[in-house]
Amino acid sequence: MANATASRSGQINGAGDDSTLFLDVYAGEVLASFQDANVTLDKHLVRTIEHGKSATFPVIGKKTASYHTPGAEITGAAFNHNEKKIIVDDLLVSSSFIADIDEARVHYDVRTAYSFEDGRALAAQMDQHVLQVGVLAARTTAANVTGGDAGSVVTEAAASDFQDPTKLAEALFGAAQTLDEKNIPAEDRYAFLRPAEYYTLVQSEKAINRDFGGEGAYSDGTVFRVAGMTIVKTTHLPNANITTGTVAAGTSDKYLGDFTKTAGLVMHKSAVGTVKLMDLSTESDYDLRRQGTLIVAKYAVGHGVLRPESAVELALF
Repeated sequence: MANATASRSGQINGAGDDSTLFLDVYAGEVLASFQDANVTLDKHLVRTIEHGKSATFPVIGKKTASYHTPGAEITGAAFNHNEKKIIVDDLLVSSSFIADIDEARVHYDVRTAYSFEDGRALAAQMDQHVLQVGVLAARTTAANVTGGDAGSVVTEAAASDFQDPTKLAEALFGAAQTLDEKNIPAEDRYAFLRPAEYYTLVQSEKAINRDFGGEGAYSDGTVFRVAGMTIVKTTHLPNANITTGTVAAGTSDKYLGDFTKTAGLVMHKSAVGTVKLMDLSTESDYDLRRQGTLIVAKYAVGHGVLRPESAVELALF
């Protein structure tokens, strides 16, 4: 019996690979980069304005009590006042252009993925700027008002010290003690650590062992609180000597600094402020002249130091 002659519908002109003309089957999802979660937005002070180029935060100094001499007139004592102005940076954008011809050829949705990634890029940039300002706050040597406190730095002699779970935990307790001594409220304190230091801390039995009052799980690789502070893992803590760059150009270079020795940041919510003129938004528009669609994510915000005494840098000598 002779074999049948099959018509191979996947071949081109009956020759070559018998699956060339078959479409690939996609799972219905676009594999994009993992989202870099914004971790700072709810951990510092944010003020929204509708118009203008800046916003001013009033600062009132501390008062002291005094004993009264019988018969003496009580006339009151003056407060020290100051202000902290935060200027809104230039408009920051992240954009993508999709040509009509490419969108016609591709058989999965790219607009959603592109919009998501453009927005994620801006969210990541906000995290980076807020944490840079937090470190700069800790390095601020001048108080806001006369009689106030400056920022603080807790140091270790070598990078390996911050890879020692016991010494890292001790540094965090030292930072908490510093905030206590400056009468910074115990609520709304956060410790920002890179993954290397974060997982070092997880290996501290005292940090996660409930017999010591620890909060976390070795099996999950999590640690929630140390010295009353919420521990936040982030890849956006600065670790380079940031001297200039295209991003810095629209910020009057106010976020620059040498962060090569920065190992962590502890701060109260009041340490850093953000003025938001235009919130994060994404828009798209078809460009007839270029035969494609332009997608733009944008925001206009500015960040600045509010209370330097509320920030502590963990750093090398």
